[in-house]
Amino acid sequence: MLYVPGFGEAAISISSGTDEFPRLGHTFRVVGDVTGALSTLKEGDQIGVRGPFGNPWPLEELQGKHVIMVAGGIGLAPLRPLIVHLLEHRSDYKSLKLIYGAKLPNELLFRREFAKWKEGGLDLEETVDRGTLQWSGHIGVVTEVMRPFSGDLEQTRLLACGPEIMMRFVAREAMSMRISPAHIFLSLERNMKCAMGMCGVCQFGPEFVCKDGPVFSYERINLFLRLEDL
Repeated sequence: MLYVPGFGEAAISISSGTDEFPRLGHTFRVVGDVTGALSTLKEGDQIGVRGPFGNPWPLEELQGKHVIMVAGGIGLAPLRPLIVHLLEHRSDYKSLKLIYGAKLPNELLFRREFAKWKEGGLDLEETVDRGTLQWSGHIGVVTEVMRPFSGDLEQTRLLACGPEIMMRFVAREAMSMRISPAHIFLSLERNMKCAMGMCGVCQFGPEFVCKDGPVFSYERINLFLRLEDL
């Protein structure tokens, strides 16, 4: 949770990896008062930090497995620390694949790092909704590039972060590929206030995204993902 005096507090995940420790990096999109104020900060300005809260990506579950990561738009930011970790410990995992989609090519985050990630052993597929004259990559939604996948699906774990509707279709496609719902992990985003499961602002069915999430197995939340406006 980042606090800007005079403007309030917002839940913004850490996007820096262990390679940048002890510096913490956050990536955000300006959508309200707090992020608007954050965007005007100058070097030397001070903000408040609380946390981290909730559950991280399931690192122990990924050990020795094929790992597929699917991100949409700014959803790559919470996955970036995981990507850095996986590449730092590359021999502990089987194949590593990232499928990353955005509306436009210039909205793809961290593009300067893509070549380094590929050299480190990450199979990266980029796709956009609308291309440009310079764009030579795939055009379409992320689910269109989830196949083919040749790894042992029982030994595969899929992680996704992005718009909720994208994650629903990603989970559906993953299950059609025979990946178990227990092996699909989604990172949810909700407005948060106390970040300790007490105020109820981020309640999602019987869960609190701040305390029980933001990362949930699809098996745990799939019934509630089907409900609109929950």
